[in-house]
Amino acid sequence: MSRIFDPTELEQVDPALRPRNLGEYVGQERIKDNLGVYMRAAVQRGDPLDHVLLAGPPGLGKTSLAYIIAEELGTELRTASGPTIERGGDLAAILTSLQPRDVLFIDEIHRLNRAVEEIMYPAMEDFLLDIVLGQGPSAQSVKVQVAPFTLVGATTRSGLLTPPLRARFGIQCTLDFYAPAELEQILLRSAERMGIQITQPGARELSTRSRGTPRIANRLLRRTRDFAQVQGTGIVDLDITRVALDRLEVDADGLDKMDRRILETIVHKFDGGPVGVDNLAAAIGEERDTIEEVYEPYLIREGYLQRTPRGRVLTRKGRGHLGLPLVDGQEELF
Repeated sequence: MSRIFDPTELEQVDPALRPRNLGEYVGQERIKDNLGVYMRAAVQRGDPLDHVLLAGPPGLGKTSLAYIIAEELGTELRTASGPTIERGGDLAAILTSLQPRDVLFIDEIHRLNRAVEEIMYPAMEDFLLDIVLGQGPSAQSVKVQVAPFTLVGATTRSGLLTPPLRARFGIQCTLDFYAPAELEQILLRSAERMGIQITQPGARELSTRSRGTPRIANRLLRRTRDFAQVQGTGIVDLDITRVALDRLEVDADGLDKMDRRILETIVHKFDGGPVGVDNLAAAIGEERDTIEEVYEPYLIREGYLQRTPRGRVLTRKGRGHLGLPLVDGQEELF
């Protein structure tokens, strides 16, 4: 069963919901402003933009930024995913098809095959492909020139990038979670483009329960629209929004059933922690990577969970959210 709050789950995205340029892109102000300078300078020089690394939790708009970069540069965007580029020939086919100053977007770039990554180095630095033809003593190395391009890599696990690959990105940006006011702007714009009638209180309620993530906010908007259509007046107002979110088991603090399950497991099975992520994953029947990439970032950012060298520990705020008494001597960490 899919999780309403899983931002890695890519539902079909309405292209109309994507911001078309930096002016429409809400949030990430410093990143947006700096990228604007870098892109204008590159266009004025007639050079390709330096390679760009976009890091951060899923659902924050890394793909949208890649589309915007190509749009602002006036070039074409080619997209690929790290796990799907299995061989050097796959990468060579992509790179040789690029036109000068085109943008190549590789999602989940931390999952690139290491052999493919080795081929990427000279392509990023010198726009050259060093391809080995044949095997054994008769193998030959052939250098192929490719058009100057900009690589935009997106990653949710920047720590898994090898230092040589990371060093080749001239522009490195880390996206952060959005403030409720920013999500409210996104929701009002999305509702207008989808033809959904929504009140400002309804948008505000959705924004506070969307975990600081635009993808989740838009998903909740769609599901709330369904409740408004079937059980309400067709308008996403405050009352129907609260009804919908209660039915979706999203509480007033924006935590869903899986979030609460993680916190409750740490309390009831591991005495509040510390507990290693592998043990936690086994206890809740979830993959370690999913816990680290999807669930933990928000719980840690909001102060419900703390990551220590010995493992995960439930904080004072986490215990309070579950309605549990504080542990003697537990300090106020947040």
